Amino acid sequence: MNYLRGFIPWITYGALSWAVWQWSALAALLLGCVLLYADRADGLSPSARILDYGSLVFFAGLTVFAFLSPDSGLRSYDGALSSGWLALITLGSIAVRRPFTLAIARRKAPREVWGTSVFMRINYVISAVWGASFVLAAAAQVLATAYGLGPSALIAIHVSAFVIPWRFTVGYPERARARFLKKAGERPYVQEARPA
Repeated sequence: MNYLRGFIPWITYGALSWAVWQWSALAALLLGCVLLYADRADGLSPSARILDYGSLVFFAGLTVFAFLSPDSGLRSYDGALSSGWLALITLGSIAVRRPFTLAIARRKAPREVWGTSVFMRINYVISAVWGASFVLAAAAQVLATAYGLGPSALIAIHVSAFVIPWRFTVGYPERARARFLKKAGERPYVQEARPA
């Protein structure tokens, strides 16, 4: 469940937004604040919390917009907007050399491996998979909405955008470490990463 912790506000919003989107956005914003506050003592820098802060920015903006324009046609595309914003966060984190998965991985991995090349490579790959999933989900949600495919199609797209990369994330680190061991013939995490 650690992998989905940063997405709890998004999952909450996705589960509730069909009813009243402005209150769902506010609930997701408040939940994001509570989770960030609860994690304040974990020692992670703000740059490692790009998902947390990016989520707060999105839900703050969406909350204001949704309360000011509750009947906006944009509501029909809120799933695509959510996926698009998550794509920006995940791919943007790679662009600034701080893969968003670092905050999640550092909760599980010992501190001495955080700066290694294998650890960083794993996080770049996992972040890229999440980013690709969100890009595809945003495009699929726009098409599903435009063609009136209905809520079941949108829900399937939304769930797939989280389940597919989550499944990849669960198994990939061990496969990558095993491949590194076989290739390098050494213990995992022995090479230091270049500074970001």
